[in-house]
Amino acid sequence: MSETTLSQPQRNIVSRLWNDKETRSIIIQIIAFAAIFALFFYMVRNAVINLEAIGKDISFDFLWQPASYDISQSLVEYTSRSSHFTAMIVGIINTLLIAVFGILLSTVLGFLLGVLRLSKNWVTNKLAYVYIEYTRNVPVLLHILLIHGLIVHALPLPKNAINVSDAAFLTNRGFFLPSPEIQPLFWFVLALFVMGIIFSIWFRSYAKRVQDETGKYYPVFWISLSAIMGFPLIMYFLLGSPIDWQIPELKGFNYKGGMVIRPEFIALWIALSCYTAAFIGEIVRSGITAVSWGQTEAASALGVSRGRTLSLVVIPQALRIIIPPLTSQYLNITKNSSLAIAIGYMDIVATIGGISLNQTGREMECMTIVLLLYLTFSLLISAFMNWYNKRIKLTER
Repeated sequence: MSETTLSQPQRNIVSRLWNDKETRSIIIQIIAFAAIFALFFYMVRNAVINLEAIGKDISFDFLWQPASYDISQSLVEYTSRSSHFTAMIVGIINTLLIAVFGILLSTVLGFLLGVLRLSKNWVTNKLAYVYIEYTRNVPVLLHILLIHGLIVHALPLPKNAINVSDAAFLTNRGFFLPSPEIQPLFWFVLALFVMGIIFSIWFRSYAKRVQDETGKYYPVFWISLSAIMGFPLIMYFLLGSPIDWQIPELKGFNYKGGMVIRPEFIALWIALSCYTAAFIGEIVRSGITAVSWGQTEAASALGVSRGRTLSLVVIPQALRIIIPPLTSQYLNITKNSSLAIAIGYMDIVATIGGISLNQTGREMECMTIVLLLYLTFSLLISAFMNWYNKRIKLTER
């Protein structure tokens, strides 16, 4: 009798907790998290047991052993006698180069395509449409192989290089450019450049505040351009051009000196940027069309030009729709850079996840490093885009 009396209130408490929507969601999340953690623990434990069975252990000591392979493009000092850790750093830098430059170029091309898709000019509209449909429906790997093949086979050999003002040379082995040798006085120019950027950020917010309060408009673009580029250039020439340039020279079968942009980097950068730009173009188009046409009509009634209407009225509102799917495209371009191994570009998959893995036989350790690196890149991009999305969202009064 006492057991029945005690169990009934307990059943009532459980029932009330389960019927409460917020409490039930917390319980389900806890159960799901526990199940995922248990599955992850089981997989790791199973892998450790299987590795011990074949005489292997989990160790990252191989990172300090000599890599014994060459890397064609490296922004840090690297030779075949460098460690696998240094090779991994080179791969990380190469991956970040592709990701950053790819995001910048694809964003510019994507916004341009999105605006062209809404053009009233029939030819312009259809050309943008054909490009988007063609690019999106062909695998990105084929784009990479096609552009790399065009660069390697269409461009001339070094002895017949395309000469640009006797300073730059375009060949099928890369784009050879003069490399700067910075003198001490150049740091004054760089300091002025940084100050120009800081001033432009402040002036942009100041101009917006003045425009909101009084309606007065400042030419923010031209003033910012003068602060960032104009004054540093004037200081650069006043100080006597404090940079020396090392010009590439043809020695033997290739150019020596200067700096080189490898065809693998160019092909991967162009292919990923053009491919992702097609998706961004559709995102931009849908974001712009989601803005009420009445906003454009109201701006026209006030005498605002079409360009100013697009930049001040339509785009700011469309960004709130564009940013969330745009984040996915930035993540895609970062992760698609792993296809670089198909054309010999040495990113983290080709270095620590490829040659280093094959040489050391440390497949678990190498793949763990690669997975964690891509996870870190993705989380950083998501965090930044989420911050920017919150910054531009509508704030209710």
